[in-house]
Amino acid sequence: MIDNSRLRAAYETAKSELLAERTPDGHWVGELSTSALSTATAVSALAIAQKHGGTGRFDSLISGGIAWLVAHQNDDGGFGDTDKSYSNIATTMLVVAAIHLAGHSEQHKELLVRAEEYIDAKGHLKGLRDRYGVDKTFVVPIMTNLALAGLVEWKEVSPLPFELACVPQSWYRFMRMPVVSYAIPALVAIGQCRYFHKKPWNPVARMVRSLSISRSLSVLRQMQPESGGYLEAVPLTSFVVMSLASTGRQDHAVTREGIKFLEDSVRPDGSWPIDTNLATWVTTLSINALASGGEDVAALLGPQCLDWLLSCQHLTRHPFTGADPGGWGWSDLSGAVPDADDTPGALLALENWMISDHCNKEDRDRVADAYLVGSAWLDSLWNRDGGWPTFCRGWGRLPFDRSGVDLTAHVLRSFCVVDRSWHMIEPGPSRKRPLPELLPWPFKYLRRHQHSDGSWSPLWFGNQDHLNEDNPVYGTSKVLAAYRDLDMMDSSEAKRGLAWLRQNQNPDGGWGSGVWGKRGVPSTQYGVQSAKCKVKSEEDGVPGSSPSPQPLAPSPLHSSIEETALAVEALLAAAGELEFQQTIEKGLTWLIERVERGEHRNAAPIGFYFAKLWYYEKLYPLAFTVSALGRAVRTLSPA
Repeated sequence: MIDNSRLRAAYETAKSELLAERTPDGHWVGELSTSALSTATAVSALAIAQKHGGTGRFDSLISGGIAWLVAHQNDDGGFGDTDKSYSNIATTMLVVAAIHLAGHSEQHKELLVRAEEYIDAKGHLKGLRDRYGVDKTFVVPIMTNLALAGLVEWKEVSPLPFELACVPQSWYRFMRMPVVSYAIPALVAIGQCRYFHKKPWNPVARMVRSLSISRSLSVLRQMQPESGGYLEAVPLTSFVVMSLASTGRQDHAVTREGIKFLEDSVRPDGSWPIDTNLATWVTTLSINALASGGEDVAALLGPQCLDWLLSCQHLTRHPFTGADPGGWGWSDLSGAVPDADDTPGALLALENWMISDHCNKEDRDRVADAYLVGSAWLDSLWNRDGGWPTFCRGWGRLPFDRSGVDLTAHVLRSFCVVDRSWHMIEPGPSRKRPLPELLPWPFKYLRRHQHSDGSWSPLWFGNQDHLNEDNPVYGTSKVLAAYRDLDMMDSSEAKRGLAWLRQNQNPDGGWGSGVWGKRGVPSTQYGVQSAKCKVKSEEDGVPGSSPSPQPLAPSPLHSSIEETALAVEALLAAAGELEFQQTIEKGLTWLIERVERGEHRNAAPIGFYFAKLWYYEKLYPLAFTVSALGRAVRTLSPA
């Protein structure tokens, strides 16, 4: 049995720390990890812009970035996306290119030799292409960066059909783009760069692309936010800047604004993060975590936080994706784009305001209107396969454009808010209740994408020790939260998901990379599943399930705060069942001990940014801990 006093004390400690992280404006901003990949691309972009601009304006930024990179080479000679990440071939190649473009190759010969040895061991260009498969979203930008540094020939760089950006935005999903929906700026800028440095031999293609240059540059400018940073992302913006600067357009408005964004984004230690911040996302995570513990968020956080959250809702058509009004993005900054993970997070947070006795009628009306517009926006994004994608309906062919089980489960949870709170919404002509008949189809999608071992694979989170860089602890926990909120824990798929979590608990009581072992060593004890989500035949015994597990060996354990908190909170839905009580007790004990030792804020690199770029966020472990411990307090000691 869990000691209730220890549980409550741990919860109060974590809750106080989470509340202390708020800004003076009453919301949360958090802090994303510094990134070797972002730093390398920013250095390359500034070095190329400086070369073509003929000034030394960026000398200090370039030198500072190189110094940070030199200090963060891994023991194997490679570089990881974060200072907690394993080396990977993409980031290592980008660092090598940055050092050459910055003119620092002589000073760092030994570093480059070790990095090149790592790259060769990983298969060089073949290894890079194998990492991303058919998706050119990140391979072509990396190859372009290498070509600009003189490390590969331009013929190795695949041409991108930037002329496709000239068609109406609503047609993009029918054009079979070779990049994902969010990478249109890269398609245009890198496509033009490749065209400039090596024109196609086909005269028709050459003519079409020549005639498309001006129009596609206009599209690029129209998509650029006020901050200058596409998606607030340093790598994407850097690729655009270096590509245009290399073609003599260092004075173009897109390049100038992109450079300004890079100057504004650098950190005091000379590095760059993967993105500016996830303010909206971490704020809704924090609000919903506090609500999990039964806190009255309206009374606790005050009207300032609500005003800020409502101000983050996009109320005009978005220039980047063409999204209709109604959704929320990950940040209040201009480069954010509405998506199907941040929007349901915001809707759940708004419901927690709506049900509060401290929410007055005026605020409740504002919340109701925002909620109904947001739910209608999600309804319009629903894919034919029954799931929800991140940004754009119907793209679906490439990674991060397809539907995701974590997104779908999150949307379902936000839709079930209607059943709990609709009686508090005054009827009106513009207040149409979301259609409940939608719900069976998403659950069919979730059943279809459950792995044969009972787990689910998320779209936007991973574990670097997993064979496929997948994170079934995150995915399974998030899907089970939807089954819990819709009172479907008795379903066979929910039971199988719970059983998977119980079976894959580490011996120390936590969850994390120890489940899968050390990056692909064969064995027969623990299982992993493919992240590709291909439907299997019925020969595996589970009709329509994803691929069967392939065994890996156990290795030294590495349970994480985030994964343990998520698993514990999901399992608490089965706290009344004897078979799960010991598992829950061990998980809670592990979590409580980390709080008591002050180790509950150690962030793990479980986040996937665009194109498999790893990150960690300092508020994730704290918010997830508050959510799990708060729900445990309500479930196990509700007095």
